[in-house]
Amino acid sequence: MDVAMTSTTDTVCPTCGGHVSTADRFCEACGAELKPGELAPAAAALDTDTEPTVEIHALPPAGPCTSCGGTVGADGYCETCGTKAAKPRDHFSEQPAPWVAGVCDRGIRHSRNEDAMAIAADAEQGSRALLVVCDGVSSSLDSDVASLAGARAARDVLTAGHAQGIGTESSRSGAIVARLTAAADAASDAVLANTSPDSPNPASCTFVAAVLEDGLLVAGNVGDSRAYWFPDTSEAVALTVDDSWAAELIATGISRAEAESGPHAHAITRWLGKDAPDHTPRTTTVRVTEPGWVMVCSDGLWNYCSEAAPLGELVRQTAAANGGDPLATASALVDWANAQGGQDNITVTLARV
Repeated sequence: MDVAMTSTTDTVCPTCGGHVSTADRFCEACGAELKPGELAPAAAALDTDTEPTVEIHALPPAGPCTSCGGTVGADGYCETCGTKAAKPRDHFSEQPAPWVAGVCDRGIRHSRNEDAMAIAADAEQGSRALLVVCDGVSSSLDSDVASLAGARAARDVLTAGHAQGIGTESSRSGAIVARLTAAADAASDAVLANTSPDSPNPASCTFVAAVLEDGLLVAGNVGDSRAYWFPDTSEAVALTVDDSWAAELIATGISRAEAESGPHAHAITRWLGKDAPDHTPRTTTVRVTEPGWVMVCSDGLWNYCSEAAPLGELVRQTAAANGGDPLATASALVDWANAQGGQDNITVTLARV
């Protein structure tokens, strides 16, 4: 669905100086997020003696042309074959530490990427990782902008806090749960901030986050994006329960295969947004006692492999084929989902413990 526009005044991107419209949310030349207060009139060129600043990290610029491998110019078109480059928002990756990474992709069938992720990690493997995924609701306006803002706001709250309770494991767990709840509040506020007050269909998205800190893993969700723990030798664990019509059917005894293939399988019962009934995440805490993978993902992946056990096996096999590298593994899992049809946006974030 097209984003609602109210003005198309020409302005300048504060990052690269490219021409943008006040209605644009991202610069097509460099992928930077655009905020109204940062835009300058196009008639006034950027001062070459002044270094432009951006308050939040921009998405990485587009890579080589996917058609011929040529250089993509500042206008967003390949300088060799003329093909328009994919927008940076359509596919991006993050790797804050060698053991933590994520990939977010538009998929094949959708015209834009409404998924978003924001991750952080300490350098020491297995010490501290923060994984956040938000999946924009396609039928709502500006969900691609709101989901990215929500994911980043939640990540920032989780990064800022490191409460340890009173030293016991239960108090540590309680402190992390409180921080995760605050992160969901921040994500909700960010979604609301990116929703027009008079929008006929306000932006909305799902929310899921996993916090790994020194052997304690806490996950919480609102909606149907999921978190999993896949230990190397023990049983795979689904850390979240969907807030969805399908999950309610499963709770009544209907098989997962039947519930998740029905006409209302992806109708969610909770979300973040102006019209959300409640955005307090449902949380689960587990003690990590062996090597394995933490995964947080959108339904663009689990649509094609919903059960925890086979999905865990898919992750293990994919990781083995990619030398155990989290970024290569996440990318390969996105490719796998696209090979199954890519009917939705796809986000995969991984932490190797």
